[in-house]
Amino acid sequence: MRARDYARPMQEFSPDRLHSFVVSVVSGLGSVGDEPTLVADQLVRANLCGHDSHGIGMLPHYAMGVEAGLLTVNAEPTTVIDSGPLVVMDGNSGFGQVMGFRAMQTALERVDQHGVALVGLRNSFHIGRIGHWGEQAAAAGKASIHFVNVAGHEPMVAPYGGATGRFGTNPVCIAIPSADGGDPALLLDMATSTIALGKTRIAKNKGEQVAHGTLLDADGRLTTDPNVMWGDEPGGALVAMGDHKGSGLALMAEVLGAALIGGRTVDEGADGSIINSMLSIVIDPARTGANDLAADAERLLRYTKQSANREGFDEVLVPGEPEQRAHSARAKGIPVDDNTVNELNGVAQAVGVDTLS
Repeated sequence: MRARDYARPMQEFSPDRLHSFVVSVVSGLGSVGDEPTLVADQLVRANLCGHDSHGIGMLPHYAMGVEAGLLTVNAEPTTVIDSGPLVVMDGNSGFGQVMGFRAMQTALERVDQHGVALVGLRNSFHIGRIGHWGEQAAAAGKASIHFVNVAGHEPMVAPYGGATGRFGTNPVCIAIPSADGGDPALLLDMATSTIALGKTRIAKNKGEQVAHGTLLDADGRLTTDPNVMWGDEPGGALVAMGDHKGSGLALMAEVLGAALIGGRTVDEGADGSIINSMLSIVIDPARTGANDLAADAERLLRYTKQSANREGFDEVLVPGEPEQRAHSARAKGIPVDDNTVNELNGVAQAVGVDTLS
């Protein structure tokens, strides 16, 4: 019998309930001002978009980070370089949801002044789903490109031809605005590994296996068992997306997303934290000679989807489409597995707030 036949029970919660729960837990950690809301906004939206790996299940890791002194509550970013359209900020190990939001606010201010902005955010605690920052730019009518690295804990992605971790999942995101200023016309948000580490956590909690070709065990052999990434001595590694292409892109994200802006890189040692640095390039399409970028993007999207279907497929998918569908499907209820609910309730009890169930 396949492992997924043992999938564990799920509970369903409304987005509003999960949002209020996250706000209460983060507040219980000592957070004040708009910080709890910014954290909740991003985590719950990740779940709404189908990316449970970056959603509310991260809260126990945040609580552990606060307890260990690795995540600084109520921190604000510090501007270390300010040169017109080029700004570098230090996240001071604060909540990444706050640091990313502030960095993008700065980028949008500068792009309005200069037509383009290059903003580096270094040394932030986990900044979550990177598509969130592309969406923030797109809602303001701007195109954006983001390179991100992951440092602070043991590297988890094996390079092409390698058997042990040498990179983080090092995501890359590109967002193109829509005509109505809502969701982006196109949103590419991807890890440079075949799957994100958080997806192995979700699979473990659900009692499921992962797809073949996504994980290596401690001996460098392909496996579908997510537990190789967890436990006292996990020893496994994620496989780079697209073989040498994903491996090369991960290395470039390490250099551009962190080294270029003075951020911490993956080879500088692990202390159990989740430290991200992000290089964001934000562009005003009204200043680049574009006729109508949103209309052009939507026309190209339609043209792409008119392709004949490949054998074994019944449609052509484009960037952002799975997230849009997940959002519609989960608008009234987000499924959360029992293991994750128990972990979340443990954190709630520890900080003295109401549990989910």
